[in-house]
Amino acid sequence: MRGALLLLLAPLALGAAEPKLVPDVSQSRIDIQYSFTGAELLLFGAIVYPGGKPPREGAEIVVVVKGPVQPLVLREKQKVAGIWMNVESARFRSAPAFYAVASSRPLAEMVDERTAAIYELGLQNLQLSPGTGAAPDVQRRFEAGLIDLMQRHQLYFEDPKGVRISEGVLYRARVNIPARVPVGNYTAETFLIRDGRVLAGAVREIQIEKLGFERFVATAADRWSLTYGLVAVLLSLFLGWSASAFFRKG
Repeated sequence: MRGALLLLLAPLALGAAEPKLVPDVSQSRIDIQYSFTGAELLLFGAIVYPGGKPPREGAEIVVVVKGPVQPLVLREKQKVAGIWMNVESARFRSAPAFYAVASSRPLAEMVDERTAAIYELGLQNLQLSPGTGAAPDVQRRFEAGLIDLMQRHQLYFEDPKGVRISEGVLYRARVNIPARVPVGNYTAETFLIRDGRVLAGAVREIQIEKLGFERFVATAADRWSLTYGLVAVLLSLFLGWSASAFFRKG
């Protein structure tokens, strides 16, 4: 009986011996207004080790900020008879509109390809959920094109030295949020890694919203798209007529 009880308690004892993460973020909500030029998000926290003492070999930290997931269509342009045209396209059922990963060391030095794929660590391990039946080589080309496009817009990026660990216990990382970031729900995931294995993970949520006139315009475009389009066209015509009348008068 005593032996059976020890066997049942053994997994609990092993789980208690694992370190834990206590993460936090500098802003759980980011408001986008007319003057918004971007924001810097600080992710910080502590590693709590059993007994309160970090091991000699230490551990590494990876921070991933991601969201919101959305479907999108990517089109490829080619020059046909001297004219650039959309020739091929690929649809993705779910792709993050923003993805940033910061780590204390390059990911390839911390985990193997299988672990990186499981936890979606790194741009090459994003699960983009293709929605077309294209050939594998074509799909890979579009995935690479999507990642490249998002990187050029500063919506996808990696920083292999973006996390600093102090005394083996405290960590912090900074992630830049660009001005054109989409609104929605985001997650900040933190992973504790040692010897190529993920020992602990924790998640914090971040909300990015529009305020004031920007929010009104976005809501109008979403709820009353036809009216919004007509008003935009009429406003453009009025501004064009006003400018023409002003210059004729001058």
